[in-house]
Amino acid sequence: MAKKRPQTKGKSHVSSGEIPVVGAREPCPCGSGRRYKACHGRAAAHAVTELVQRPFDGLVGEGDWIALRELVPAATVPLTLKESLPDGVPSVTLATVLPMAWPALRREDGSVLIGLQNDTSSGDLSRDLADTLQRALTAEPGTPVQARRAPADGPRLQDLLDPEAAFEPVVHTGFEFWVPDSENASPEVSASLERANAAAIPTVKLSGVEGAYWCETPDKNHLRWVMPHPEEQLLDALARLHAAGTSSLGDGTRLVGSFRAHGLTVPVWDLPTGVSAEDVEKPAAEFAERLAAALASEAPLTVEERRARGGLTNRQVTLS
Repeated sequence: MAKKRPQTKGKSHVSSGEIPVVGAREPCPCGSGRRYKACHGRAAAHAVTELVQRPFDGLVGEGDWIALRELVPAATVPLTLKESLPDGVPSVTLATVLPMAWPALRREDGSVLIGLQNDTSSGDLSRDLADTLQRALTAEPGTPVQARRAPADGPRLQDLLDPEAAFEPVVHTGFEFWVPDSENASPEVSASLERANAAAIPTVKLSGVEGAYWCETPDKNHLRWVMPHPEEQLLDALARLHAAGTSSLGDGTRLVGSFRAHGLTVPVWDLPTGVSAEDVEKPAAEFAERLAAALASEAPLTVEERRARGGLTNRQVTLS
């Protein structure tokens, strides 16, 4: 039989609203005599592990946030906060990834870089990034910001960023944005840049449609397109186009499936090696028009369309 936990005599003098976060195996500060993880840490653990399906919902450029998190090797975006920046912080920039996988970095000049492609300790990526951003604003110039568990009641990006500001990613061919003067960087930094640049897949953001990114791989090229439409409606529309033979982006291209990422669906096309990002701009714009018409249809799916939908669903995976 399981042993009963010893009960402490007397009552705690700490209110629930004043319980600090301590190590999981340490005595709970409330005075119960139990470990923190078995006492007040239970609620905290639940709060930080509950998954937020669409962490970027409500932000300008939700599809681009997801693409930069999951698809794009090297990119930056200037961020505009609702409140004025603190004295000594000239700018805040979102980056796909930072050296040493730092969550954030405050440069010598006071500017702040926030890394998007990082492991997070909670189920709410938006809250984790907001916590990192707030700490970076007050970090000492020239220092990185380390990872930590964000407070469960802390702000989210939606609380900190200006909802009227544009979100315009700049895709880079390499990671030279890590350092202000890469040409005069130290040998260690130069070697790190060389390794990172060698591993980066060439990627280009399409200009004619939102959330679409072309990339080049050794065997074939791809177009990966983060779409904001509800998943079931989008899959129906893609199935209608696929059954009609109009789901491709031109000769030699093929819609091969899709994946889910942070609550949105990302269709993927295979492209011949010779098809560049510029080549696919016009076909993608034309596909967007066909997709809009298919999304507007309320007719039941035909047998062929249901078969096409089943094929798309079977090839769908979830990244997050």
